[in-house]
Amino acid sequence: MSSNIRFAHIAPTSYLYELTASNGIHLILAHLVESDENYRNFYKNLNDGRPKILDNSAYEMFKQGKPMYDTNKLIHAGLQVNADYIVLSDYPNKNGQYTIDSANNNIDYFKSEGFKTFFVPQSKERDLIDYIETFRWGINNLSVDLVGVSILGVPNAFGVLNNKCQRFYSRWKMMKTLEDYGVLDMHNENHQKRLHFLGMLDGPNEISLVKKYHSYIYSWDSSAAVWSGFNNIEFDNTPTGLRNGKLDIEVDFKFRLNRSNEESIRMLIAKKNIATINAMVSR
Repeated sequence: MSSNIRFAHIAPTSYLYELTASNGIHLILAHLVESDENYRNFYKNLNDGRPKILDNSAYEMFKQGKPMYDTNKLIHAGLQVNADYIVLSDYPNKNGQYTIDSANNNIDYFKSEGFKTFFVPQSKERDLIDYIETFRWGINNLSVDLVGVSILGVPNAFGVLNNKCQRFYSRWKMMKTLEDYGVLDMHNENHQKRLHFLGMLDGPNEISLVKKYHSYIYSWDSSAAVWSGFNNIEFDNTPTGLRNGKLDIEVDFKFRLNRSNEESIRMLIAKKNIATINAMVSR
């Protein structure tokens, strides 16, 4: 089986056409579908033959202390943008059973509306065993089409969410742990290409770090290439590929470059960063 990974670069609304053309898959954020007409219309009219994932914006809602989107709002947003997959509601820093129960209550509804399902394991902080068992439930449930490996859920399960050094290695360590526990098994055809890596931690070299597990990974998304470039940061030769790790500045989807030479350089950096990632996921 090919180890190539479908990558979704995420960009501010004004640059979707220019900077997501190379995407192998598209990740669409529910809160922007709701609030940004131009963003919504871009994805509604996009028909490039590549799958569309409607993300439930749990990461953004959790960061902002807002409630998670309910099922009907997700279904409505998915229909608006002609999504192929919808991310089921997940509950960061709660016992994994919350997320499992929600999935059990909604999988059939999502399927009946024509969507594939995407399950994101979660657990309480430092409850690694609960995370593993929640993941086991998802990967072995054939009504779940993709299982998300979260930049929030995994570091949280290890208790290292705010430790840049530790969190960079957390998803590699989780994949190894899942392998050691027998949760991932390449002899089980149902486990192959079933995972989506949500976001990116502290640099693009996370892609190389989990190279051993590329056969499990169907797709991956990140704003890192574009947003680093727009902040005048080029991927580099440091261990993570970003000297200072993940940008603390949240992506501004209303952001626009001006026409100065300096801003043109930032666009070039973003495009170079995109090319770097695209090469890494195609090896």
